[in-house]
Amino acid sequence: MIDPQFERKASDVLHGLIFDFLLVTDGRTTDLLEMLLNEKIIVHVIRQEQIGGEDANLMGESSGAPYYIRESVLIGEKSRFVMSHNIALVYSKHVPPDLFEKIAHRQEGIGKAISSLGMRTFRKVADSGFMNEAETVDLFQRPIKIHFPNLQNKVPYKRYFIYFGRNPGIQMLEYFHPSIIRHRLQQEMTKEQSNKEE
Repeated sequence: MIDPQFERKASDVLHGLIFDFLLVTDGRTTDLLEMLLNEKIIVHVIRQEQIGGEDANLMGESSGAPYYIRESVLIGEKSRFVMSHNIALVYSKHVPPDLFEKIAHRQEGIGKAISSLGMRTFRKVADSGFMNEAETVDLFQRPIKIHFPNLQNKVPYKRYFIYFGRNPGIQMLEYFHPSIIRHRLQQEMTKEQSNKEE
């Protein structure tokens, strides 16, 4: 019989490795989350609006095409588990028009929209790590309430830029539910148990 302490340690190491990868990858986060949870992800847009001049000035460039802010959560289609809470700042001047139109329709994640259009991008991770729920902020360093119920651990996050040319067109801040791995393990254990009972 396997020692429960060993199992717990193995689970913690696996959890750490997966989050290490999730926080540094410059690939499409949605694909990785779908693979981790073994289910399709749906996007729920909480808000999407053009930002005012004061906030645009904070970003360092207020002239030209406008900035839009989009706040959304990614949810497992079957489990309804909220995997990530995302904030995107879209600078329309540096985003291809076809993509901007897809983003405006709110029907899919930004990464999925980029992929479906076959666009070449470069992503640069600017910051990542873990923080307490009380420390979570938006891209303007204002406190936000992330949509994860019953948080008991620090929240993993990643902030990065998506380039479509020389200048970044989108800045993304993604907060990940700290129990993603445990949720998947629980799903597998439940499935295994129900198979035994059949």
